[in-house]
Amino acid sequence: MSETFKVCFCCSRSFKEKKRQPPGIIKRLFEAYSRNGKMSSDDLLRFVSEVQGEGHLGMDYVQDIFNSVKHHNVFHIHGFVHLNAFYRYLFSDTNSPLPLSRQVHHDMKAPLSHYFVYTGHNSYLTGNQVNSRSSVEPIVQSLRKGVKVIELDLWPNPSGNAAEVRHGGTLTSHEDLQKCLNAIKDNAFHVSDYPVIVTLEDHLPPNLQGKVAKMLTRTFRGMLFRYDSENCKHFPSPEELKKRILISTKPPKEYLESQAIQSSSSFSSSKRTPIDRATSWSGNTNMSWRGENKNPAEEEEDDEESEAVGYRDLIAIHAGNCKSGFEDCLRDDPEKPRRISVNEQWLENVVRTRGTDVVRFTQRNLVRIYPKGTRVDSSNYDPHVGWTHGAQMVAFNMQGHGKQLWIMQGMFRANGGCGYVKKPRILLDRQRLFDPSKGLPIKTTLKVKIYTGEGWELDFPQTHFDQYSPPDFFVKIGIAGVHRDTVSYRTETAVDQWFPIWREEFLFQLSVPELALVWFRVQDYDNDTQNDFAGQTCLPLPELKSGVRAVRLHDRAGKPYKNSRLLVSFYFDPPYTFQIS
Repeated sequence: MSETFKVCFCCSRSFKEKKRQPPGIIKRLFEAYSRNGKMSSDDLLRFVSEVQGEGHLGMDYVQDIFNSVKHHNVFHIHGFVHLNAFYRYLFSDTNSPLPLSRQVHHDMKAPLSHYFVYTGHNSYLTGNQVNSRSSVEPIVQSLRKGVKVIELDLWPNPSGNAAEVRHGGTLTSHEDLQKCLNAIKDNAFHVSDYPVIVTLEDHLPPNLQGKVAKMLTRTFRGMLFRYDSENCKHFPSPEELKKRILISTKPPKEYLESQAIQSSSSFSSSKRTPIDRATSWSGNTNMSWRGENKNPAEEEEDDEESEAVGYRDLIAIHAGNCKSGFEDCLRDDPEKPRRISVNEQWLENVVRTRGTDVVRFTQRNLVRIYPKGTRVDSSNYDPHVGWTHGAQMVAFNMQGHGKQLWIMQGMFRANGGCGYVKKPRILLDRQRLFDPSKGLPIKTTLKVKIYTGEGWELDFPQTHFDQYSPPDFFVKIGIAGVHRDTVSYRTETAVDQWFPIWREEFLFQLSVPELALVWFRVQDYDNDTQNDFAGQTCLPLPELKSGVRAVRLHDRAGKPYKNSRLLVSFYFDPPYTFQIS
């Protein structure tokens, strides 16, 4: 049979249709574990143990494999599988390079500061940072993808009588705050029960802060977390905070000013007002109070102070910025953990000379990184600058595209996709602070061999890649991690093939495999135009299963294609045990 491409109204080009069939190396692998062209359940179990490195699996797993290939009409009548059935198993979702169960398997009982958290930036924007539409839709989409930190910018509406969500100082539209809160409440725990943190960029006067406090209380009710301890030396754990929503923002201006006044006051503790009871964690007591014998101006000031206190009491994680020097910003108060929020440029500058100070600070405190202001196109930055220094909240524009977002999505495929990934031990060791800028010894080498791929002819139209011929696929592959480990390669181009075969092996020497991800990007080569995108994915190495695996590809937004896959083998030499604390 042939595949025909029309060149013009009177001419066409025909190509011999290449059928989907196992490459030679897969045939030889099948022959090594079969007898007379048939593989029994015992043979398949031996293959799973010796080649796939899953000796702990038993005959039930093998039976699942047998069942998964029955519908391909290649299942032998006496309970054996032929070559084609074996090949279909290798390309099936059953043979994923990541765990299938989607179960949380990290220790979730450590303080929040011990985890990377899937974090969004300006979560309400649908496009760029200048004139795009604000909506609840990206909030819903983010939460349903596993994002656990949602950011809302709060500003007074034009009338000044209510708060609205918008990107201040731009031409972006506004969205109703109540709709945003409802979207968070309805979707917060769609992926997992672990807590959702709502970071508020607050530009409100005290009276509107009071209104927002009432809206938060009314909307989230029992889900709203309020800490009732005066002295908290560590953040609670994700396990303790299941099904809870935490508010994180800077304390109200009036509250901070009162604290500054009180710190220089010589009043005795018996004369202090309830506003003194400030900690990094809010109490659950209504601390509104009423003045006596006050003139109207004083009563108005008291009302504003009362509104500020009510709002402050809902803040579970107090936030600050780094407008003072590096010393103050990274000072670790052993009595009060806190969150600071800095942009990517600030972090890049600081870690050049004080990287270990950032690592130390993030062992007890939270650091949120956000994109620099020049990223008006909603692009993103290298997340590893934050992750390798322990920053928990690397905030991304989830509505964007590109390699950095794919790396972010890959990182949070780990730990069952629950939105929380436990930091590796090297970032939590207080005795030997991790310094990613130093040359580190090679711990292991990841060997990756790309065999073949398929499924594009089902996911794309015939002329999507080339108007007059089948596609010319090649694969880019690389490691995202610490600077020492970051490298990329590409395969040769498989010309005019829907079912390309490459037979190429790549070696990646790894000094910090715990923080590394392997990424793939498939493209169709074009001689005189830009290469066409044909799929991508990114896999966290601590979750990676060895053996010959079916790597499912995703579109630019991170949505998996139904059929497009690569067949790839992964091996660590020497075998490596990942140190996730």
